[in-house]
Amino acid sequence: MEVVTTITNDEFGKMINAAADALKNNAEKINKLNVFPVPDGDTGTNMTLSMASGAEYERNENDTHLGKLAQATAKGLLMGARGNSGVILSQIFRGFAAKIADKQTLSARDLADALMGGAETAYKAVMKPTEGTILTVIREAASAANQTAKKTDDATQVLGDALEAAEKALASTPELLPVLKEVGVVDSGGQGLVIVLSAFYAVLSGQEVKTELDNANLDAMVLSLHNAGVQGELNPEDIQYGYCTEIMVDIAKGTTYNQKFDYDTFYNHLAGLGDSLLVINDDDVVKVHVHTEDPGDVINWGTQFGSLRKVKVDNMRNQQAEAASVAAEQKSQSADEGSENGPEIAIITTAAGEGIKEIFASAGATVIIDSKQAPATQDLLQAIKDSHAASAIILPNDGNIFMAAEQAVSLADVPVKVVKTKTIQQGLTALVLGYDQLKSLDENEAAMSAMIPEVKSGSVTTSVRDTTINGLSIQAGDAIGLLDGEIVVAVPDANVDQAASELLAKMVDEDSEVVTIYYGQDATANAAEALQTAGEALDDELEFEIHDGGQPLYPILLSVE
Repeated sequence: MEVVTTITNDEFGKMINAAADALKNNAEKINKLNVFPVPDGDTGTNMTLSMASGAEYERNENDTHLGKLAQATAKGLLMGARGNSGVILSQIFRGFAAKIADKQTLSARDLADALMGGAETAYKAVMKPTEGTILTVIREAASAANQTAKKTDDATQVLGDALEAAEKALASTPELLPVLKEVGVVDSGGQGLVIVLSAFYAVLSGQEVKTELDNANLDAMVLSLHNAGVQGELNPEDIQYGYCTEIMVDIAKGTTYNQKFDYDTFYNHLAGLGDSLLVINDDDVVKVHVHTEDPGDVINWGTQFGSLRKVKVDNMRNQQAEAASVAAEQKSQSADEGSENGPEIAIITTAAGEGIKEIFASAGATVIIDSKQAPATQDLLQAIKDSHAASAIILPNDGNIFMAAEQAVSLADVPVKVVKTKTIQQGLTALVLGYDQLKSLDENEAAMSAMIPEVKSGSVTTSVRDTTINGLSIQAGDAIGLLDGEIVVAVPDANVDQAASELLAKMVDEDSEVVTIYYGQDATANAAEALQTAGEALDDELEFEIHDGGQPLYPILLSVE
């Protein structure tokens, strides 16, 4: 195999676009595989769309400098990032690009440094990194590349060893995450990254890019903790750091500038000041979100690196006392910035099914994004912009959208909060019972978040694969019932009605008062009414509501409050 000591801009472009094509060709296969055997896995779609956006930005970049092409790729990935897997992939490329920003070409050492930068940035982007995921795969790949680069100047060998280490790391993921080991599979986010590295290696070694995975390997690709966000949860009622502080800094500008910007230096100081930290720098701007006891320190730190463009500080412990002044200030800002008479607070939510969307609209949602395809960061940003509101609350209704929503918080031009709803049922409950248009943004975030534990979310669908989980032996085609994301019911022969009845029985207890049934595209009003009858037999004091949700994939959705 020919030794490659220099990667040119042309080869780099081919690598990026080959990776995008390889993910695209495998997206549907990855989507069909999940730790929880339901037909809504979307890791393949999310990573494909994210990488496609990065490749598009790379192709549209006029500057042929390799470092600029890498930065364009990273920016495209950030703006197109969908789901947790897409956001983490964007952070890998962000760190990759930062390490080679000044490089016209890449040596073996440069390539290894870029991969190490990608691993470091990805880990920093996740507040509570989980091993046995894509993070483990990129870390092991980067470590192997670093060791090989110490011994050779052959970039092909560096990438080959990185790929081999990534494949070994992928195979080890079941030992790191019990839920993977239980069903005997590996993490599909990590598999997506292996596909990217495989495409890179094929281009660099002159081989044909492998565009489709072998069918024998399909069961090795699943999404670990598909419905679980990797970022940490913050309880507004148990606040350790009382001030939500946001700043935006124009780097190397203004009279206070006295330090050259270095991401690690900048980040590490802020990390010691609080929690819930997010730092994103794009071109000449750095944006910060942090919960701290000393917002002044955050602001003073920012001014050393440039000119402050935006500062926002909220006292999270004293929301009620300051509600009136906060609302007045937001109204004033809205008028000054030309909000085009939009609402004070926009509710941005996701939903699938025309009936579900209509319910959200009637409950007061401002913009409803179709969730058949996970929204990207830029989709959320556009929704916020289209609302013309002074501030916004995002209801993801899916844990896999949490990271894209958090990215939107940092990039938006108005204050934005994320209420971390993982299901449609949680989103509706938070909106109907928690939102008050007369209250401030922070009060609404706290009140809506407090509503999430008040509802149990149930869903019935059909298994797409054989597996054993939670003591249940499940065959492809079985009807399965999930309670708050965990499979608790399995019924043979796709008997959705029986599965729904058994699921409802597990959801109802002596504290239950209201049951809401949403029947989807593959169910009928008669089936929903029969389910109500079964529920009334369990407890004749229960109140029932039935709605035509029209949702795909899930014939029955249940909420119990």
